[in-house]
Amino acid sequence: MADLKELIEYVAKALVDNPDLVSVTEIPGEKTVIYELKVGEGDLGKVIGREGKTAKAIRTIISAAAMKKGKRAVLEILE
Repeated sequence: MADLKELIEYVAKALVDNPDLVSVTEIPGEKTVIYELKVGEGDLGKVIGREGKTAKAIRTIISAAAMKKGKRAVLEILE
């Protein structure tokens, strides 16, 4: 599901001040794919958003896209 990885990277890079420091790691499982998002120092708040609303929106988008493929996607935002 490389297209989901690219989608997460695209959205994260649009939100942060240092897009070069954005990295997404894909950990495939049998039915669930885990995506680990790392951003540069000081950009974590921009990806999470006020009260976590931005992070929730990103998770909603990738969950919906993954369901179309019969999988489950989980986004973990790492410091």
